[in-house]
Amino acid sequence: MNYPNLIGSKLPNVGTTIFTVMSKLAADHNAINLSQGFPDFQCDKELIALVNKHMLAGSNQYAPMAGLMSLREAIAIKTEELYSAKYDPETEITITAGATQAIFTAISAVIREGDEVIIFEPAYDCYQPAIELNGGKTIYLQLKAPSYMIDWEELKKVVNYRTKMIIINTPHNPTGSIMTASDMAKLEKLTKGTDIIIVSDEVYEHIIFDGYEHQSVARYPKLAERSFIISSFGKTFHTTGWKMGYCVAPKNLMAEFRKVHQFLVFCCNTPIQHALAEYLKTKSNYLDLGAFYQQKRDYFIKLIKDSKFKFEPASGTYFQLLRYNTISKEKDSNFAMRLTKEFGIASIPISVFYHNNVDNKVLRFCFAKKEETLEKAAEILNRI
Repeated sequence: MNYPNLIGSKLPNVGTTIFTVMSKLAADHNAINLSQGFPDFQCDKELIALVNKHMLAGSNQYAPMAGLMSLREAIAIKTEELYSAKYDPETEITITAGATQAIFTAISAVIREGDEVIIFEPAYDCYQPAIELNGGKTIYLQLKAPSYMIDWEELKKVVNYRTKMIIINTPHNPTGSIMTASDMAKLEKLTKGTDIIIVSDEVYEHIIFDGYEHQSVARYPKLAERSFIISSFGKTFHTTGWKMGYCVAPKNLMAEFRKVHQFLVFCCNTPIQHALAEYLKTKSNYLDLGAFYQQKRDYFIKLIKDSKFKFEPASGTYFQLLRYNTISKEKDSNFAMRLTKEFGIASIPISVFYHNNVDNKVLRFCFAKKEETLEKAAEILNRI
């Protein structure tokens, strides 16, 4: 059937995400899926029991628009203890349907036609579409490989009176790099005396390695006063399918955030919020996460140390980049698909995280997997 073209696409260059493509390809070829970022192991049975408890207790109707006060209070306590930052749970914390919704909401609350938003590539794929849908203009800066750190002199050159927002991501997906205290000081200096707003994507805040401390924007009062900070329960508690996250921001920014939030989702899953509020009382449930994933990172890279792939160990997240330039000259997307079809292992090509598909012959592998999965994956990678 032929349908009339009633509208022009608002996102003409956006198709199916690479995560969907590679996961389907992995399923079609019965490949080990180290592409999409989710664990292949279960979350804590205690957390499941808490959700069930609150469901059976009748907590199955709408939560308050901003989220249950008990959960917001738990987040306020955690944030103050970790980062010495006080946020009012009544007016400065909102529970969201995952981090992606929080990021979209923050951008929508602030960006108007013609505003410029700076993002750093390789960049997570939800930033640019949200900017474009709200009439903004995306300004792209490349992180410097192989460390994938911000070039502050380059950033200074593109900041101008039209710059409304800068989006940062630490620990960084897809590269596994982290921002340092020095980086935060430079960002604070750069934005001083401006109206630039920061969106700080910190969904991997608890997955950081080698003795480093997460440098949350919340640690820096002059940055925090202009920042939306986004985090994720899904990444922290191995429950990506629950789509639960939160945003903290000063009262004036959060007021605008909630104006959008209430019409986007209104509120989020009630029994899960009750469960998370209880689960956060045990600090080891999130404080032990870095050590848990560092063991997996170390095990994975030990298994593949004699392969032909080259790498620097990730400093955070549960992703490891592998360079294959000594193995093949193929385009990274083609190489990733060939590995899936011919060798039975799926990854994500890094070029998809650039607006102009920069190809540095690098693939991203997720190590949030059982040891047996990592062993099978390593066996394949060592044969390539």
